[in-house]
Amino acid sequence: MIQAFLNIFRIADLRNKVLFTFSMLVIYRIGFWIPLVGVDQTQLAETAKKALSESGDEAMSGFARIAQFASIFSGGSLSQSTIFGLGIMPYITASIIFQLLQSVLPQLQELKKEGASGQQKITEWTRYTTVGLCLIQGFMWLWYLRTENLVQPQFTGGMNFAIFMVAGLTALTAGSIFLMWLGEQIDKYGIGNGVSLILTAGILAQMPNAIGWVYANFNPSQQSEQGSLGMLALICLVIGFIGVTAGAIVITVAQRRIPIQQAKHTRGRRVFGGQRHYLPLRVNHAGVMPIIFASSLMIFPSAFFGFLSTRASQGDSWGWWVSFTSFMSSNIQIGNYLYVLVEILLIYFFSYFWTTVQFSPDDMAKQLKDHGSFIPGLRPGPRTAEYLETVMERVTFVGAGFLAIIAVIPSIVADQFAIPFMVSQFLGGTGLLIVVSVCLDLIQRIEANLLMRNYSGFLSGDDPKGPRIRSARN
Repeated sequence: MIQAFLNIFRIADLRNKVLFTFSMLVIYRIGFWIPLVGVDQTQLAETAKKALSESGDEAMSGFARIAQFASIFSGGSLSQSTIFGLGIMPYITASIIFQLLQSVLPQLQELKKEGASGQQKITEWTRYTTVGLCLIQGFMWLWYLRTENLVQPQFTGGMNFAIFMVAGLTALTAGSIFLMWLGEQIDKYGIGNGVSLILTAGILAQMPNAIGWVYANFNPSQQSEQGSLGMLALICLVIGFIGVTAGAIVITVAQRRIPIQQAKHTRGRRVFGGQRHYLPLRVNHAGVMPIIFASSLMIFPSAFFGFLSTRASQGDSWGWWVSFTSFMSSNIQIGNYLYVLVEILLIYFFSYFWTTVQFSPDDMAKQLKDHGSFIPGLRPGPRTAEYLETVMERVTFVGAGFLAIIAVIPSIVADQFAIPFMVSQFLGGTGLLIVVSVCLDLIQRIEANLLMRNYSGFLSGDDPKGPRIRSARN
């Protein structure tokens, strides 16, 4: 491992890419602390801290849910209103929208088939959509700050409020666009996927706070109580983190390999082809998208039924309506049975939906037929497409089940063991899957660069004779 790290800095091109990527992430973290003008940062931090401290309670506020969602999925944070408060999420949302539209709009499908020029046009439209989403989300966030009295008094009315809104929208939009530009620069001059690395940096930046909470509340002489951790609880946390991380790695790289036979071609006296290959189908083909969709949708029922329960208890409503809204409000909260059940169903639904959108058995069968390949025992064409669809449905069922387990572990741990969500999120959930998948992708890219120059990498094992090439030019 140490030798592999040293090999990275022996190769000038790879060293420059790694250092450039690191410097872009440093710029992102610096801008993360630049506040918006006119926001009462002290009051906002206290409100966010109070809301997040309720994450293990039954009646977690809507602000807590939104703050958790933003901190995990966007690379930003609503606990401190900065120019990077919206994070990279508007760009990710715009990209997802156009990915879905490419499967239903013939115009976008034709652009995609044009190659680089068509993809450049789609990217341009994605950027324009990102600006629109930034303006909408930024306006909603600034208006929320105004209604909750989190804006400094001199900016609450008149022309000053208009100046505050315009300046805030400009700063938030520019911050998200700048993060989008940083991600593109990492893609072009660095190593790894820029947007994913920004998300990962935002998630890992919360780990010191989680470790600090565990250290501050650890008491080996006592059993686990409210707000404290005993020795047994600490051991369970460590074992759970290692086990879930190992499981996330396995499901991320797991594949269902389908054997493929290449047809033989005779040219003169020579025979070409006839080789046997494998068609790899990922077990978790949808990635983290089902959890993102399910988690985002689960924000609304908890807030909606909480609002109905409050109105029903204050007014003259029927007894059954008060009981129903109270039951739904208390059981649709994070960690409860009904919440977990609905979230699992949504994860399964979006897993199949996303796989259907992204994976086309007919196109796959057509490509195999055009390249002169076939699955042994199956006729090329519709029969092959039917087989691939059946296999993908079964594989998706297993992958969705694992995603459901990963998704509910943090909420159950936070609710049952009174552990803050900022700690339990590292036991599973989307944040952990994002970190695992991005780290694996980064390691594989570095490994490819090392092996291309005949250096031993992270995954190839240690060569007792050392690197095979020690040229100074490398």
